[in-house]
Amino acid sequence: MILRIAVPSIISNITVPLLGLVDTAITGHLGAAAFLAAIAVGTTLFSTTYWLFNFLRMGTGGLTAQALGAEQGEECVALLWRSLVLAGSLAVLILLFQYAILHVGLSFMSATDEVQMLVRSYYRILVWGAPPTLALFALNGWLLGMQDARAPMWTAIVQNVVNIFVSLILVVGLGWKMEGVALGTLIAQWVGAVLAFGFAWRIVCRRQLSATGSSVFGHAARWRELFVVNRDIFFRTLCLVAVMFAFTSFGARQGETLLAVNALLMQFFLIVSYVMDGFAYAGEAIGGRLCGAADRSGFWQLTRRLFGWGIGFALFFTLCFALGGRAFLHLLTDNDTVRVAAVEYLPYVVAMPLVGFSAFLLDGLFVGTTSTRAMLMGVGAASVVFFGVHALFSPGSGNHALWTAFLCYLGVRGVIQGFWLPKIVRQKFVVS
Repeated sequence: MILRIAVPSIISNITVPLLGLVDTAITGHLGAAAFLAAIAVGTTLFSTTYWLFNFLRMGTGGLTAQALGAEQGEECVALLWRSLVLAGSLAVLILLFQYAILHVGLSFMSATDEVQMLVRSYYRILVWGAPPTLALFALNGWLLGMQDARAPMWTAIVQNVVNIFVSLILVVGLGWKMEGVALGTLIAQWVGAVLAFGFAWRIVCRRQLSATGSSVFGHAARWRELFVVNRDIFFRTLCLVAVMFAFTSFGARQGETLLAVNALLMQFFLIVSYVMDGFAYAGEAIGGRLCGAADRSGFWQLTRRLFGWGIGFALFFTLCFALGGRAFLHLLTDNDTVRVAAVEYLPYVVAMPLVGFSAFLLDGLFVGTTSTRAMLMGVGAASVVFFGVHALFSPGSGNHALWTAFLCYLGVRGVIQGFWLPKIVRQKFVVS
């Protein structure tokens, strides 16, 4: 059951960055460096904005899994519509304030006038992808809550294939340059949302589920529950963004070489996170269903099996990074200065999988049980530890202090949430 959710989720996670990568690859052949710079700025603007709304996926997934476990078919369908209504409302706000978002985003970027002009051209087209992108968050969360991880995987694959072909036709075939890149991605986003909705509707029809208008809009308590869960996840995401932004910012203060070193070493973290997030999704989907069914023994069995997989993969990554870390650095860059400097910090990367894996897995279990307040408290406390450790040791230790703070941040997240887990189980699983 775990692998049935985890493996497709890992594949989906790997394909997510491809939308931005395809845009970068195509614009990289347009000639001027300004095109690449504009794509980098534009992609950052959208990814940062949309990341803040990832609660649409997590909140919807946990609540849907619980409704499924409790055999509340009508509530499952009602959650689908509530999440899509919320996603649509937020997308409208993005469209209404698109120029303000663009202005604020560009104010944080040191871009030339030419690059800013290209970014505006790219942004004004792709901002109309807000409705399908946010809807896709809600749809993927709902599908995962219904124990279907293959539909999001196939949606992500189709979305990337459409993006590649349409962008190539518009840019290479018709010579539309930035406008073609943006339009190709926009079309792919709408295709992905429509396909995901088709998968969701197929589940509704196959299970013969239905919901009345009153069940969708008439229950104030259900709406309040959705907002509370999403609010906690939103503030948790702000903490994550703050730590990752600070990590980059603190590294930039130490010079160009160490900034490049940290960017390379974070690729190791991304590899680990893609895999661990897949198992976190399994914990979210299966754990939420077991929570809805009040199956306490099943939930503890799930927890043990998840941590079995997590420890196994953490040891695997630790061994791979210890033995092949230098070779991977050679694969990522041919700059000898950066490679030599990066070797000094490889021990932090080697330690990272074992230190951080539990934070990922517990996130999934906390989302599945909708224990979002405890999750927020854990991440908030870990963020304070990150900034505290860095402030304490950075004057004398430089980049070593930064990586120590990051490892402490990952470890504290896992320890605090692990401490809370038994209490959450006692609260959520009233009937054994």
